[in-house]
Amino acid sequence: MKTLTVALPGREYDILIERGLLPQAGERVRAVLPKAAKLAVVTDSSVAPLYSKTVLDSLAAAGFEAKLFPVPAGEESKNPTQLARLWEDFMEFGLTRTDGVVALGGGVVGDLAGFAAATVLRGVAFVQIPTTLLAQVDSSVGGKVAVDLKAGKNLAGAFYQPRLVLMDPDVLDTLPLPVFMAGMAEVVKYGCIWDADFFAFLAARPSRGELMADIEHILYTCCDIKRQVVMDDELDTGLRMILNFGHTLGHAYELAGHYVEWSHGQAVAAGMCAAAKLGVTLQVTPAELPGRLEQVLAGLGLPTSICCTAEEYAAAIGLDKKGAGADITLILLDKMGHAIPHQIPKTDLLKLL
Repeated sequence: MKTLTVALPGREYDILIERGLLPQAGERVRAVLPKAAKLAVVTDSSVAPLYSKTVLDSLAAAGFEAKLFPVPAGEESKNPTQLARLWEDFMEFGLTRTDGVVALGGGVVGDLAGFAAATVLRGVAFVQIPTTLLAQVDSSVGGKVAVDLKAGKNLAGAFYQPRLVLMDPDVLDTLPLPVFMAGMAEVVKYGCIWDADFFAFLAARPSRGELMADIEHILYTCCDIKRQVVMDDELDTGLRMILNFGHTLGHAYELAGHYVEWSHGQAVAAGMCAAAKLGVTLQVTPAELPGRLEQVLAGLGLPTSICCTAEEYAAAIGLDKKGAGADITLILLDKMGHAIPHQIPKTDLLKLL
């Protein structure tokens, strides 16, 4: 088993990575929640038929009274109405301050269940069991939990760290290929912003089979990078901003596709390519870098550009949480493997776009 510790004072937790870990969920959760009696297991309609029985049986064997709370699969479930429904369901279940919430699913489930755990009873323990590649390498680690508002994604949320993150790479076998490859956008991002050797490692493995052969190393590397960044800047006011490489423009592409046409990973892939080209224009990024990035992402079947109107760019940039007054902090690469924040007036960015 590979183990990483997110060493935030008073909020420490482990990330466990091992094939076949899912049936061990009960004993692993019991080790961090020794006093809990009840666990509310939030999942979605796609994951429930595949993995809920394994997890519920394991939790029951560890002495928990665990109940499943499924939500419809898809981004549309990450809304205030669904959040309120979970609050009421948890109260009906009899959840107390010493009990907990388990998120079994991808990023939508983790964000929704995590925000529910952060706010019900003013906060109960929370465990992440991510089942998509994107959730395993990104959203399950670091404590960002949120729901979407009509104005945009993740606009109501909190920083709330889990007590444990369990990653079983075997669950990735049931992911459709486009969903797996969408998760690779975030994996490639880590190479871009932090580790040029890791980027080269990924570039040499363009197929799902090659990637899965080294999946434990990939998960460990990504989570280790994110762990270091989060420990340095938990509340996203400094270094943690670099994790948003490709996201400012990616959010515009998600908006352009009405959050249906393009997945988060696909939008981030195109957003990274656009940010790399902007970096060249702004004389920050080496001229050859965008081509290298596009080649790797295209090899993974990810889009390298997405059409977007000026109005959609303006809307996304206006809502970006890295904005401050009339300026926005755009994450650019000054070389492969290193990202820097670049402050630019929003009006100038829109002109460039």
